[in-house]
Amino acid sequence: MTTSDTAVHTQPFQAEVSELLHLMVHSVYSETDIFLRELISNASDACDKLRYEAIASPDLLGEGDALRIRIIPNKSAGTLTVADNGIGMERQELIDHLGTIARSGTKAFVSKLKEAKDGLGLIGQFGVGFYSAFMVAEKIDVVSRRAGESDVWTWTSSGGSGFEIARASDEDAARVTRGTEIVLHLKDDAKKYLETYEIERIVGAYSDNILFPIELVPGEGEPRQINSASALWQRSKSELTPDDYKKAYRQIASAVDDPAMTLHYRAEGRYSYAVLLFAPSTKPFDLFEPNRKGRVKLYVRRVFITDDADLLPGYLRFIRGVVDSEDLPLNISREMLQNNPQLAQIRKAVATRVVSELESLAEKDAENFAKIWDAFGAVLKEGIYEDFERREKLLALSRFTTTSGEKRSLRQVIADFKPNQTEIYYLVGDSIERLKSNPRLEAATARGIEVLLLSDPVDAFWTSMPSEFDGKPLKSLSQGDLNLDLIPRVDDKDEAKKDEPEADEAATIAVIKAALGERVGDVKVSTRLTSSASCLVADSQGPSRELERILSQQNRGMKTKPILEINLRHPLVSAITKAQAGSRDVDDLSLLLLEQAQILDGELPEDPAAFAARLNRLVLQGLGG
Repeated sequence: MTTSDTAVHTQPFQAEVSELLHLMVHSVYSETDIFLRELISNASDACDKLRYEAIASPDLLGEGDALRIRIIPNKSAGTLTVADNGIGMERQELIDHLGTIARSGTKAFVSKLKEAKDGLGLIGQFGVGFYSAFMVAEKIDVVSRRAGESDVWTWTSSGGSGFEIARASDEDAARVTRGTEIVLHLKDDAKKYLETYEIERIVGAYSDNILFPIELVPGEGEPRQINSASALWQRSKSELTPDDYKKAYRQIASAVDDPAMTLHYRAEGRYSYAVLLFAPSTKPFDLFEPNRKGRVKLYVRRVFITDDADLLPGYLRFIRGVVDSEDLPLNISREMLQNNPQLAQIRKAVATRVVSELESLAEKDAENFAKIWDAFGAVLKEGIYEDFERREKLLALSRFTTTSGEKRSLRQVIADFKPNQTEIYYLVGDSIERLKSNPRLEAATARGIEVLLLSDPVDAFWTSMPSEFDGKPLKSLSQGDLNLDLIPRVDDKDEAKKDEPEADEAATIAVIKAALGERVGDVKVSTRLTSSASCLVADSQGPSRELERILSQQNRGMKTKPILEINLRHPLVSAITKAQAGSRDVDDLSLLLLEQAQILDGELPEDPAAFAARLNRLVLQGLGG
């Protein structure tokens, strides 16, 4: 044993922890009950981990020492203790678990906490619940002995810049024979948490379904269990109330909202397993983390195994809950989780059931489905791109903003097809507002055609694949050729524009091509435009312009040259034909066609200074200057 092991060691917190603790210590939140829920949840995890490790090493559990969580209020000392006899922590684990936050996105989380009026939901969702105890405690002592180890360690902090860690006293070591004891020295305004009725209220609201007994140890009297400690998902639906499900959701998901959808069933047959899943009604801040990790916990015969089993595809990662198998081996390894054929069948069946339940909800409870779509629609659309087997179902579930309204389904769009219309038209961009004013809509608008306006980044990906719905192909208004001639216009005035004189097609295209050179891939006469002078489109065989823009921002893919489409009836285009070939006016007007099309697409001209000079020159020329 080294001197450093026995001496009191002071260590600073990780920078993000210090910032987080500053928020907690100064108690920026109105709801502080969450601290007890989080400490109980951590204690439950510690018991779960011990039960799992004891599968391979039964001696870790010992004999007659049932796993439990104890809450001990001490009014005379002003302390509240939360103790468990779970896996416990050794010295380095105390430093790693209580001094740093290893999870990615920590800075974003701290930023969200600063912005939030109440961090109640964010704290639990991000897994930093231990630090929430500093909302109510001026000092925290943690005494821990890892299962199977003889050494006992004490971690102490007052929520400042660091913590102390030292070998535990003989008295503490004798008391903590296994597991972890957290002693909160409560602030004066948090002494209400020493009242037994307050403790029971919080446990009843948030932790009733924790699988281990939670015992309240009052100042006088025997310890008594204050939670049901039952696996709610193993109970019959007929025994449960909506309030039971709400409490279970909040405990399992560390959430404070109400679930928008609850799915509870038992699968019997070749494989037996119980499922209790929830769709939240609000969006967690880490929904778009790059690892796209799910949050469904895997149990085997009520023994917690992992929350990292990827039980649902990435596009359903917002679903929270539990899958409890009766058949999987308790000692299933990470490698077995990836390759186990039984688990693969469970994954497939559960994903299919979730999608079916979403379909049913969309049909029977539009209000709650709308909550799910508003929060997670962009995530669900990832499945259109990734899940060929369920693509048609996911397209049916999808709701779109269109030129006719919001939250429109593809079935509604098809029902409102115009005479001779055979395709579903869409336009992809970075905002609904910009899409609504996009010149590529003009020909469709003239015919009253409803167009999907797609502004989520994922839209550029799933629309890059050939897709159809109910036998109707999806067609981009910004890619490839477009022919709407068979669909009648809704206004005779638009039809009359056909009689307006056109610029000479061959001559106009020739001079514009000569002026623009390598800046464009081609120049074509547009069938999309009725009033605007020009627009940019992509070739039908390559990526869409929006997809190309997203990939270029990530330094992926190669930039292709756009196709410039022109409206031969527009005065600006006619002016090019009339100008002297090779003159500055031809070059200026041709470049203006290209640059205004770029601006309408949300892009900057290649040379903004040259564009400004060119525009000033043309304006002054028009004013006779």
